[in-house]
Amino acid sequence: MSDKKARSSSEQEKKLRLQVYLAHAGVASRRASEEIIRSGRVRVNGTTVTQMGTIVEPDDVVEFDGRKVKPTRTKVYIALHKPSGYVSTVSDPQGRPVILDLIPNHVADRLYPIGRLDLLSTGLLLCTNDGELAAHVMHPSSNIEKEYVVETDAPIPEERLLQFRRGIMIEGVQYRLRHYQIRSPRRVHLVLQEGKNRELRRVFSSWGLEPRRVHRVRIADVHIGKLPPGGYRNLTQAEIASLMKSSAAGRERPRRTAEPTRRRRT
Repeated sequence: MSDKKARSSSEQEKKLRLQVYLAHAGVASRRASEEIIRSGRVRVNGTTVTQMGTIVEPDDVVEFDGRKVKPTRTKVYIALHKPSGYVSTVSDPQGRPVILDLIPNHVADRLYPIGRLDLLSTGLLLCTNDGELAAHVMHPSSNIEKEYVVETDAPIPEERLLQFRRGIMIEGVQYRLRHYQIRSPRRVHLVLQEGKNRELRRVFSSWGLEPRRVHRVRIADVHIGKLPPGGYRNLTQAEIASLMKSSAAGRERPRRTAEPTRRRRT
């Protein structure tokens, strides 16, 4: 191949469709990036773009929700202990603290949270620039377990937990618990798979119980352990492999109903 043809080929490889560019930048999967583009959240060189297939040149400036993004070859996977009062996004129009404020700029650059915890909830949150993995982990079909500690000021009736495990409907949305463990009359460990928006707070509120604490301690095989509030660490290779395996297995197997769980009191 001549030098001229080689340069032409190299230049073509650097040009990416906008949805591919966003996926390589860790914003989301390619399919999810298409929805993001359609919603008007992406700008190229200062202009909002909603057209699929837009080609991004190497010198173009791409912004997602007002934040510049660029493709990266190095994948980063972070476990973060989110404190109360932080928003699980990369930016906030109301000026509230966001989780990336807790991570140094040279690490946080191009990172995005995998899922969310509401403003008051605390605990384990994963961040990455791997858009494909993030999309798989967040998708309901992945069936990845998420474990929470919930504490209330009033006793939690076990019949309510049994009802939750069978499945309950609130305002047209179904919620289902996979496992539970009663640790004390006012403290339970709950395992969810889908983890819909504010699921635990909605369910407990429907029972007339306001959670005093909602704290996530596990996502798949990733545990918060002794990570202090506001602290973070890199995931181990074993944890990354486990997330990839769990998300792939969840997409391949049919959805099953929850199995009974034995209670353990401590």
